Amino acid sequence: MLSIIQASGWPIWPLIACSVVALALIIERFISLQTRRVAPPKLLDEAIAVTSRSLPAPDVVKQLEQNSALGEVLASGIRRLAGNPRSSEEDLRAAMQDQGRSVAHRLERYLNALGTIASAAPLLGLLGTVVGMIEIFGAQAGAGAVGHVAGGGNPAQLAHGISMALYNTAFGLIIAIPALFFWKYFRSRVDAYTLQLELAAEQFVRHLGQIGRRQL
Repeated sequence: MLSIIQASGWPIWPLIACSVVALALIIERFISLQTRRVAPPKLLDEAIAVTSRSLPAPDVVKQLEQNSALGEVLASGIRRLAGNPRSSEEDLRAAMQDQGRSVAHRLERYLNALGTIASAAPLLGLLGTVVGMIEIFGAQAGAGAVGHVAGGGNPAQLAHGISMALYNTAFGLIIAIPALFFWKYFRSRVDAYTLQLELAAEQFVRHLGQIGRRQL
């Protein structure tokens, strides 16, 4: 591997940096986008059960908020109703939507960076290819054999230029293809989570609206 890196020349180092960053982002997103961290399956039912008779204590609301992203959205609705028992469903919905936008923004964190790497890696590979081609022609020109590429010039420098061009192109594609795949995967996962949060929030708004009407 070290010999390949040496043969690829300096253009390989930006690609290596991109690969390290992309791997770190992929691992971080896998951890952050776990279902238990975003929308635990039974959390909505538990929140409805806890609030079915009366609003829970502040420490219970705080525990719900710290549970997951869905917990943050549900807790914002409870806090709004606790702060103003006369809140309408529209008021509760607005409060939960505001919190939901903040949560959705956090779910999308680093996805743009991963998408940028997927787009930039082939271009960096192309840069390495161009640099390699420049070295090839430079070797031929230095040997006074511009018109005899196949038979003249410095063979070692010619081989180095060809290997630089090919290695950088390959590395760019090797980095870009998985990065694009995971960007698409995480993008679809975030979209599914966002829809799930919206549906859960709407159901919880109707539930809290019934509690508010009973308190009045």
